[in-house]
Amino acid sequence: MSTGRYHPLLIPGLLAVVVVAAFGSIMLGAVPISPARIGAVLRGGGDPIARAIIIDLRMPRMALSLIVGAMLGVAGGALQGYLRNPLAEPSVLGASNAAALGAVAALYFGLSAVHPFALPLLAILTALVAIGGLFLLAGPSESPLTLILAGIAVATLAGAGISLALNLSPNPFAAMEIMSWLMGSLENRSYAHVWIALPCVIVGAGLLIADGRTLDALTLGEDGAQALGVNLSAARWRMMLGVAIGVGGAVAVSGAIGFVGLIVPHIVRPLTDRSPSAVLLPSLLGGAALLTLADIGVRLIPTTNELKLGVVTAMLGVPVFLIHLMRERRLW
Repeated sequence: MSTGRYHPLLIPGLLAVVVVAAFGSIMLGAVPISPARIGAVLRGGGDPIARAIIIDLRMPRMALSLIVGAMLGVAGGALQGYLRNPLAEPSVLGASNAAALGAVAALYFGLSAVHPFALPLLAILTALVAIGGLFLLAGPSESPLTLILAGIAVATLAGAGISLALNLSPNPFAAMEIMSWLMGSLENRSYAHVWIALPCVIVGAGLLIADGRTLDALTLGEDGAQALGVNLSAARWRMMLGVAIGVGGAVAVSGAIGFVGLIVPHIVRPLTDRSPSAVLLPSLLGGAALLTLADIGVRLIPTTNELKLGVVTAMLGVPVFLIHLMRERRLW
């Protein structure tokens, strides 16, 4: 991947925001804990209640917000570069919807109660199957438009499956569990969820970042990229597998969280040279920071029930989506 050119304060600034957000996620929540008690816990001591809240509840939640946000951010940056479409994000290829369908199937058939790994494994599997279906629908064409249209078809089919599961839910409690998961949340997550998501995100993000030079070459068009020696078929495989594995693993533990992959690349792009490769690392860091800050927000907003994280990210993302949808000029 070419290093690209960043504003000199972009990467240090994003790293600082990530660190502040991570510490904020540990310190802030519905139950107030004094900095002295938090410090005692982080040093290996502290009272049992503070240790249970910080070590068992807030730290895995903080880790997941960083992991999931980073994957969604870098996936959005990579897809916007690959498809040359500023409105692209992971759901545009149907991967998010397909992973959600797998998770809903695990909830609907009770597989999630049989084994805790059943839900994430089925979510990842359906995301991979969706990517396979995407290839079949797109055929040999390398056109981004063909992939987008095929992705819309896959996403629509997955959405229909989710609606069918809700319609046929055996009882209202099952429907409520499915709806709660679909709105996205990091509440009540454990270290087991971290170890499920982390390998998937490492593999997925690695595949996407490794294709930075390919993304830069594609700014010249398919013919120009091939003239530079880019194997478009292999690049498409790596891109699709990276999205399926990374986003599938992230969605499996967090539920459906949208718009992070749309928002973050547009925030960081003006501070880069606008080449696709230069957007990837800032998008990864920005996604981690944004989702962690959003998760802090859902805990601090006074409501009877904790707001769902997917609702907050949608409220942030829809205005950005509409602004870029209505703009006639594309600054790339």
